[in-house]
Amino acid sequence: MSKTPLLSFVPTPVGNLGDITLRAVETLRSADIVFAEDTRTALKLLSHLEIKVRVESFHKDNEKKNIGRIMELLEEGKKLAVISEAGSPCISDPGMYLSAALREANVTFEALPGATAFVPALTLSGFDTSDFYFHGFLPHKASEKKSEMEKLKKLSTLIVFYESPHRVTETLKLLLENFPSPISVSREISKLHEETLMICNEDDINALTLKGEFVLVVNNRKGSEPEEKEDFRDLAETLIKEGISTKDCLIVLKAMGIKRNAAYSAINEIING
Repeated sequence: MSKTPLLSFVPTPVGNLGDITLRAVETLRSADIVFAEDTRTALKLLSHLEIKVRVESFHKDNEKKNIGRIMELLEEGKKLAVISEAGSPCISDPGMYLSAALREANVTFEALPGATAFVPALTLSGFDTSDFYFHGFLPHKASEKKSEMEKLKKLSTLIVFYESPHRVTETLKLLLENFPSPISVSREISKLHEETLMICNEDDINALTLKGEFVLVVNNRKGSEPEEKEDFRDLAETLIKEGISTKDCLIVLKAMGIKRNAAYSAINEIING
C-alpha cells in the first residue's frame, strides 16, 4: 500500500461555512469517496463548495462494519475522506475505531487541523486556559452521569463538556451542584445567534435559549478564586441589599479591579445564601 496518505480525516465547519480551510477543500475535491456522519449535511456542504464526489454513510452505528470496506478501498488505491456532521472526526464524533484500525494495520493516514467547537468556547470563557480536560458528552443515564461527576470533581483544571439542547438544562443543574460557579456556556459557535453566557444559578439556566449545540466550561481549578474575595464581599452584599441588580453590582466590582470570575462567584453565593 502507498506510503502517501490515501485517507484523510477532514474537519468541517461547526456553523459558519467560511471556516473551512483551503486544504480541507482541496482534500475533499481530490477524494474518490467521502465517508460522512450525515450524508445530507455532507451533500449540502459539498454543493456549497461546488464539489461533486461520491458520498457514503459513516456514523457511530456502522463505523466498525465499514472498516473492512474502507481497508479494501485503500488497497485498491482509492483516495478517501472522512468527515463528521460538523467539527473534527474522532472528537465526540465517529472515527476513533477507524483510526485505531489504521494504526494497527500500519496504514498511513492523515488528520487535517480545522474547526472544532471547544477551542473558541475556551477562549470565550475568560478562564485561565493554560491547561484543561476535554470530556465531551456525559452519559445519558442519571446514575452513570452522577458517577462520572464524582470522578471529574477530583480534577483541578478546566473541564469542557458538549451538550445537546434537550439535555443541557438537566446537565447544568447537575454541574452547579458539583462545581464552582460561574459556568461558561457557549452555544451556536460561529453561527448568527452565537452567544456565551456565565451561568451562576437556576434562574440563569431557565433563561437559556434551548437551541443549537452547547459547549460548557467548568473552572474546577483548586484555589482559582483570589484571596481578595472576602475584601469585597461586604460591599457586594450591601449593594445587593440596596436593590442593585446583579449586572450593575458586577460592573461596580469589575471597575474596582476585581476579576470577573471571582465577582460572579461572590455575588452568586450572596444571592443563594
